[in-house]
Amino acid sequence: MKWTLDWLHEYLKTNATVDDIANTLTRIGLEVEDLIKPISPIAAKIVECRPHENSDHLHVLMVDDGGPALRQVVCGAPNARVGLVSALAVPGCIIQGHEITSGKLRGVLSDGMMCSGRELGLNDDHSGIIELAPDVIPGTPVIDMPIVFDAGITPNRPDYLAVRGVARDLAAAGIGEYIEPTDGEFNVSGNARQVNIKTDKCRTYKLAEIHDIKICQSNRTIATRLTAIGINPKSAPIDTTNYICFDMGQPMHCFDADEINGNITVRNAAPDEEFIDLFGNAHKLIPTDIVIADDTGVLALAGVIGGARGMTGENTKNIILESAYFDPVCVRKTSKRLGISTDASYRYERGIDPTITGAALMRAVQIITDTCGGNVVGFSAAGSDTLTPVKIEFMPEIFATKTGVEMQIETMREILTNLGYTGTFSGRRWTLSPRAARVDVTIPETIVADLIRIYGYEKIANTNTHTMGDSHHTPDTDLTIKQLLAARGLNECKSFGFGCARDEELLSERPIIKIANPITADLDTARNGLLGGLLRAVSENEKRGFPNLDLFEVGTVFTGDTPCAQHSEVCIVRTGTTSPRHWMRRNRNVDIYDVKADIIALMRGQKFTVETDNAPRWAHPFRYGRIVQGKNAIAEFGELHPAVARAMHIKTNVVVAIVFDTEKCPKTHRRGNMRHSEFQPITRDFAFVVDQQFPAEKIIAAAMTADNRICDAIVFDAFTMDENHKSIAFTLTIIPTDNMSDSDLINLQNAVIQNVETKCNAQIRDK
Repeated sequence: MKWTLDWLHEYLKTNATVDDIANTLTRIGLEVEDLIKPISPIAAKIVECRPHENSDHLHVLMVDDGGPALRQVVCGAPNARVGLVSALAVPGCIIQGHEITSGKLRGVLSDGMMCSGRELGLNDDHSGIIELAPDVIPGTPVIDMPIVFDAGITPNRPDYLAVRGVARDLAAAGIGEYIEPTDGEFNVSGNARQVNIKTDKCRTYKLAEIHDIKICQSNRTIATRLTAIGINPKSAPIDTTNYICFDMGQPMHCFDADEINGNITVRNAAPDEEFIDLFGNAHKLIPTDIVIADDTGVLALAGVIGGARGMTGENTKNIILESAYFDPVCVRKTSKRLGISTDASYRYERGIDPTITGAALMRAVQIITDTCGGNVVGFSAAGSDTLTPVKIEFMPEIFATKTGVEMQIETMREILTNLGYTGTFSGRRWTLSPRAARVDVTIPETIVADLIRIYGYEKIANTNTHTMGDSHHTPDTDLTIKQLLAARGLNECKSFGFGCARDEELLSERPIIKIANPITADLDTARNGLLGGLLRAVSENEKRGFPNLDLFEVGTVFTGDTPCAQHSEVCIVRTGTTSPRHWMRRNRNVDIYDVKADIIALMRGQKFTVETDNAPRWAHPFRYGRIVQGKNAIAEFGELHPAVARAMHIKTNVVVAIVFDTEKCPKTHRRGNMRHSEFQPITRDFAFVVDQQFPAEKIIAAAMTADNRICDAIVFDAFTMDENHKSIAFTLTIIPTDNMSDSDLINLQNAVIQNVETKCNAQIRDK
């Protein structure tokens, strides 16, 4: 989206510099990608004029442009002569949307271009270069070239596709005062053609019929603004429709009324109906396309492009102006199917303000009649632009909950009012309606987004916020996890936020969240896990001879299609061998204890237990474990199921670990129970006899929960005693908090023994 500074000033009263305006727009969400400060054409006096040696009509001029040396320019104007003062566009100037550069014409260097009145937008004369007064000093700017803003528009902000929308947001951000436009009222009157709407994809269609106009060039203001943003002026009627499109965000079209037979009908296209656009390209239409037609046939593709029949030309005397609202989805489907993208389709696809069709039409009529004359025969309309306003229940306290930033109620009210919100701004629950152009505002969170972008995103950075549901989770938690895993030799992977339904059904029983418009057939879901993407990476690397991988990914996964049904997950995949081949040591394959160690490293000393039942689809049923704290499952690890490996064309052994939710992950940024103490750690060995199938992890967990001073446990011995029993021996590390006597230590040992014997049905081994 491009616009000029003087155009913006039509709706914004401000003394701010162009750099301040650009910086403010970027700060509030409209990134200014380029700020074009064009070079103005300057006066230049022709000092020498000689015929071009390789042409019978070109001249080689030496001109004085006020610089230290004469400049050579090749010119074909018949009025070029010595002593004439004219306009020179030096390299870098933008003339009619084209940048002037130095180059050779018929083998002779031309370091600029002499300009006509039409090329400068000053008049219609193109018979020769413009003739300025003889006393104009060389080097003096001939015209003021407008400063141009070039901004990138995000799909959710179609209101920014109008200069008015940009001005309103700048005013709300405190950069100036918004100048409310005075639009005319539309009323059906006169003897204009009638409109019939025969499709539900057109909300409203309005037209104005004007007779006896004289086709001429647009006024200087409109022509200069359009030229500056890259649109070549053609004639006042066509330029006006382009101008309104950028000024108000309402696409329009102009027909030659004498080429239209009967009334205007908006309808679905007939199967295989043919249409020739204004560039002469033929298209076969389908019933989902919407067309504007008369009694003869199709005149235009609604919201996309006009047709060859009915287009305005130099001999046009009578015109019909249209202003309408077409369904965004319908316009987008037609535009993409035919490969046609226009300024009109770009706006219709994103959704325009459905209430300004009449105001836009009245303004266009005024501009055209002021420039071209003519008589307004009348106005006609069908459909309705009456809009039921969106009503959103908004509680002011949600702002602090979502952003962690405190804002005064009065400040909220002022910002929302300046942005065009209306409704009830009192009590704990406000009922708000956005202005009609803000088609993106439908839920309270979008109101929060509006408030924080105007109030200032930088205020978030200085606020000590916590993630909801976990007082220990900080914005740096994901980074800390990545650093810990990278330190363990793992490489971070980044994949699409989409998943493959076929893979997800193979790997888990989680809900599959299908998306309506997938970018490819294999990325058709909002991913419900990270494992599928990592296994695809493993498969592709293995095909290319890289079977030994140590990968992890931290990313968002989706458990539903609601705004809150998402969380951050960690997935670790190790494949092949633990290290490259080496003559000093024997290599080994990765196993589940490698990925279990990765999870334990993330827990940083937290206590846990391991459960081995109910393995998920991706895991080997007998080589799987789940990390549990109390009743909460924190993570899982295991070996990839052979059937899954075959289905994904993986031959290498693969082990996997998954941390279900980083918000529920133990306090990864702290040391957990590993405390510093002025007292020396104490170690004690224990050995218990338990059932043959009883897991050692549960014995360790029972031992560590016996006393808070126990910080670590390591199994150092295990053997089978008989067919029903085994022995497990381990060392406990105790960090005293004060002086411990022998009796204190005995009490702690007894607590460990009692805890293990009670919870694990074990017996202390006495020898």
